[in-house]
Amino acid sequence: MFTGIITDVGRVAAVERRGDTLFTIETAFDMGTVDMGASIACSGCCLTVIDKAPGRFTISASAETLSKTTLGTWGQGTEINLERALRLGDEMGGHIVSGHVDGVADVVSSTQEGDSWRYLFEVPADLARFVAPKGSVALDGVSLTVNEVEGRRFGVNIIPHTRAHTTFRTLGPGSRVNMEVDMLARYVARLAESL
Repeated sequence: MFTGIITDVGRVAAVERRGDTLFTIETAFDMGTVDMGASIACSGCCLTVIDKAPGRFTISASAETLSKTTLGTWGQGTEINLERALRLGDEMGGHIVSGHVDGVADVVSSTQEGDSWRYLFEVPADLARFVAPKGSVALDGVSLTVNEVEGRRFGVNIIPHTRAHTTFRTLGPGSRVNMEVDMLARYVARLAESL
């Protein structure tokens, strides 16, 4: 489990495409404190550390993961948001994030408003029903509060700190992000279906 509070922006150092795709990611994390087999959220996608060295780790992505996320577009130099798994006693600063990406959202617009930025996203039709005003959503692993919703589109506000310390600083119209809907919204919708 994760909180959606990004603690490093890593960079893809190498991509090896074979049966599965291996990504080696450069990071500021102290890899001496990261166990083999640990989970790290990579732009919102929970992935397993299969190899590590000082300042870098390697993860493996299956064809299913590549088809449901933005990982298939990652290449050498791609910046990605990183968060280590939540430990008991850690601060819950964002919201409960599983790292199980539901789909990909498209950036429709990004507009500066004062010191902050307003981003408008469009989501696949099957995910739109899980997005609610003042609800939570994780975009590329970042825990965010939804401002407004209209059909398949919703807006979020990004404060300067979040923009400076995540990949949001690189996003503009046409960019795509991994999206995880709020876990509570998913369960409420499932319960409503059974009534």
